Amino acid sequence: MSDIVLSISLRELCQFEGVESEIVIEMVEYGIVQPISGAAVHDWEFDSSSVYWLKKAFRLYQDLEIDWIAVAVVIDLMKQNEALRKENLSYEQQLRRFISADREG
Repeated sequence: MSDIVLSISLRELCQFEGVESEIVIEMVEYGIVQPISGAAVHDWEFDSSSVYWLKKAFRLYQDLEIDWIAVAVVIDLMKQNEALRKENLSYEQQLRRFISADREG
């Protein structure tokens, strides 16, 4: 089974989210989001995950009035937290299967 990846161009992203391209470029420079394709800035394409993190980052930047370096750190921690939650959920599911198999056997 193949994964479907939806993408959005830099121009479309800026238009739909109401942000200037310079802000997206800064986010890329700080590693907050990464284009999935495009060598030149005007050719950049982003996936839905990048759009999600861009929205979060922009909101942090505006609401908390912190600089992009701080936003990048917060987003990195949020991504790590999300990954750990997913991993924890997977372990919980494995543990439930193990316990139910042990009871049945």
